[in-house]
Amino acid sequence: MATATANYTCSAKVIDGAAIAKSIRDEVSQRINAFKSRYPRFQPQLTIVQAGTRPDSNVYVRMKIKAAEEVGILYKHITLPVEATLDEIVDVVKSLNSDDAVSGILVQLPLGDHIGADGERIVTEAVSPEKDVDGFHAYNIGHLASRASLPLFTPCTPTGVIRLLESTGISISGANAVVLGRSDIVGSPVSVMLRNKDATVTQCHSKSKNLPEIVKNADIIVSAIGQPEFVQGSWIKPGAVVIDVGTNYIPDPTKKSGQRLVGDVDFASASNVASYITPVPGGVGPMTVAQLMSNTLKSAERLWEDARSRKVKPLKLRLKEKVPSDIEIAMEQTPKPVLQLAREVGLLPDELESYGKYKGKVDLSVLERLQHRKNGKYVLISGITPTPLGEGKSTTTIGLAQAIGAHLCRPAFACVRQPSQGPTFGIKGGAAGGGYSQVIPMDEFNLHLTGDIHAVTAANNLLAAALDARMFHEATQSDKALYSRLVPVKKGKREFAPLMLKRLQKLGINKTDPNDLTPEEIKRFARLDVDPLTITWNRVVDTNDRFLRKIAIGLGDAEKGHQRETGFDIAVASECMAVLALTTSLQDMRERLGAMVVATSKHGDAITADDLGVGGALAVLLKDAIKPNLMQTLEGTPVFVHAGPFANIAHGNSSILADRVALKLVGSEEGDPPGHVGYVLTEGGFGADMGMEKFCNIKCRVSGLTPDAVVIVATTRALKMHGGGPEVTPGKPLADTYTREDLVTLNEGTKNLVRHIQNSKKFGLKVVVAVNRFASDTPAELQLIREQALAGGADAAVVSNHWAEGGVGARELAEALVAACESKSQFKFLYGLNLPIEEKITIISREIYGADGIELSDLAKQQIETYTRQGYGNLPICMAKTQYSFSHDPKLKNAPTGFVVPIRSVRLSAGAGFLYPLLGDMQTMPGLGTRPGFWEVGLDLETERVVGLF
Repeated sequence: MATATANYTCSAKVIDGAAIAKSIRDEVSQRINAFKSRYPRFQPQLTIVQAGTRPDSNVYVRMKIKAAEEVGILYKHITLPVEATLDEIVDVVKSLNSDDAVSGILVQLPLGDHIGADGERIVTEAVSPEKDVDGFHAYNIGHLASRASLPLFTPCTPTGVIRLLESTGISISGANAVVLGRSDIVGSPVSVMLRNKDATVTQCHSKSKNLPEIVKNADIIVSAIGQPEFVQGSWIKPGAVVIDVGTNYIPDPTKKSGQRLVGDVDFASASNVASYITPVPGGVGPMTVAQLMSNTLKSAERLWEDARSRKVKPLKLRLKEKVPSDIEIAMEQTPKPVLQLAREVGLLPDELESYGKYKGKVDLSVLERLQHRKNGKYVLISGITPTPLGEGKSTTTIGLAQAIGAHLCRPAFACVRQPSQGPTFGIKGGAAGGGYSQVIPMDEFNLHLTGDIHAVTAANNLLAAALDARMFHEATQSDKALYSRLVPVKKGKREFAPLMLKRLQKLGINKTDPNDLTPEEIKRFARLDVDPLTITWNRVVDTNDRFLRKIAIGLGDAEKGHQRETGFDIAVASECMAVLALTTSLQDMRERLGAMVVATSKHGDAITADDLGVGGALAVLLKDAIKPNLMQTLEGTPVFVHAGPFANIAHGNSSILADRVALKLVGSEEGDPPGHVGYVLTEGGFGADMGMEKFCNIKCRVSGLTPDAVVIVATTRALKMHGGGPEVTPGKPLADTYTREDLVTLNEGTKNLVRHIQNSKKFGLKVVVAVNRFASDTPAELQLIREQALAGGADAAVVSNHWAEGGVGARELAEALVAACESKSQFKFLYGLNLPIEEKITIISREIYGADGIELSDLAKQQIETYTRQGYGNLPICMAKTQYSFSHDPKLKNAPTGFVVPIRSVRLSAGAGFLYPLLGDMQTMPGLGTRPGFWEVGLDLETERVVGLF
């Protein structure tokens, strides 16, 4: 080093650490302002954890807070008692690790004699390496020491030392550097950093021998040995650069405090020899704080980008030319642990509750945390009128999610319903998708999952039991006895339960003391006077069991002849399931459950779950079920599985909450480019006349969400059936029409597809037709469908082979969908809620089904009159009808006209918030066929794996 060996006769240049530190702080401030101008919500935050109130620690904390205020970094100072235990401090640090508002965590040392060096190491290593702005974590120190890697942060003081050296303009590379000190905070890391800059480093300490001789050979001297004015000018090579890190106090009677701050270097003698030297104070000290601000900003920028960047790592598919069974494909893929998947999609550790290794529930608090985000694109996956075999709508949903997420590298979530045990062990099979486009683990997906359907069953049947029990007790007790049991004396006092006060308010009785009610008020309060002929609440079970459709209950001797006819619905047809799917919060669910109407009183009043006193208990049973279930596709992209209402006897869509959470997780920040936005693909059950119509008119009204497009899935098989092909029956071989080219039959059947396209346009939706390709389809057939779809008004029509190829087979479909979603949605509802009930039913029948009109039974007319009088006339309509026809009659295929829709009865789902007319012979409890799917299902007793499941 020429500058270090020249013959110096003048004083060294003093390196102004304060000025350089200010320039660093100014740079930090400018970067923060520039970042905030693009992303207004960006805000770095430094949190300082301090135990006790040591005066020296207080001084250091105040310096850091002052610097943070100056540059625009928010700070939070957490002070703990001096006696705080190690575990208490670690708990505080861990909570800060999971707080996404915190950019950097600094633990002010020392923490007290009772903590000790080992305890301080445990605390510093409890800090997440991503927020370790001090640079003390073993992860960062270890990466600093390795030439093969870079730390997330370098320690502040050593970094400041390097910046001071660089400010002189001298060359570090090739220089002889001596570091005095071996602390983990300064000596050791600065030695590594100098070595990484190609200096030849000698590290010494207080017990090193011949220190003057060693120092004499140094071009660069960094002293952090902790001994006042230890290094003398006579030790220093002329022209050397001296960085004094020491902070030592020596007696000085001239000072008010009686002491003076000096460094490790005798400044007077050293400055006559060195070329550059740092003063104490005013040298390294200000740099430490400045670098802390720089590290905090660096952390904030990194965390910001991490939160916005796509982090899902796809799983590789091993495609086979001959596609194996669904269960075989699923078992061949090893899913990612759900904790890893949760991190990849941007969930915090506290926002996930694991249910086993590969599935978990997501806490609804994520909605509040991400409320600032703009929703991603919202797409409904629907279909044409299906055959009993299904046309691959779920498979398309999953394949499309894989294509967008794993191949277009855009954030993508699929939102699907939880399968019912009815179809799983019946005819149709599960709802995990199929082939190389599935949700995994598919056996867990199709069997129990996290128990949500069981929770719905328990809640529904508790309400049924409460209703029958109340009717029994009212029939067998006097007013006084009934009241005494409803409001018993406990510890000498009689009190109303909270729900009783709600019922009193409903009755207009403004009293809170049970002893103040008059005999007439007691009677009105205690007696619901249920009219048995008006009961609409059935029990449920999640099995296709036709023999439970109509049953007699109360046949035991203890029921004293209070028997009645009732029945069972399948569990997914329960209003509790509809509430779960349509609720928007825990509070909203509680209110909806309490508002469910089970019957009408003999006075014509609606009787609710809250009238029976069971609303709170229902919410307790469903408090975990309300959380969406996180799973994944075969290619490792995220899936929410939540709620499971059927589309023929309920509204047939997965939950609003799952959609909302997904839309935020794939959403964008103000300032993001358009290409950053992700996609949520939510599925509507059966054909677009069912799931899509109810999605638009019911689900979107409740959620306030606006869909951007609809994908309509079509197959040659279903279109040929609508074109006059033979009946498609599960368990029977397909007729030749379906396995060979037949353009005439196919062309006739495309009328069904065109009507679905035209219906979708009535809602103002962009329409993309996905032709789900079968192996027997010919190019001419596929081209015919595309041509007819485009002629019928579709915005795009694409052949997709995701069943056989996974996401790559749906890539063209994904690109078409992305293009269709570029323009703004023109979404609108089909009807207004203030129209009379009969008129709303008529609009759906004419506009969506193509009917000439409707025909109401006497029962339906009576029910409509009752619901209107009770104040339920402004609810949307959820038609319960066959899924195999636009009409009420499954035999009317294709796009029928000239028919009238018979309305057998109309039921009320006051809690879910809709009325559902029953059309024709529609049943709310399916039955098992002669050859149900459960024949194939079993266990491999050696591996305990499920076999034969699809």
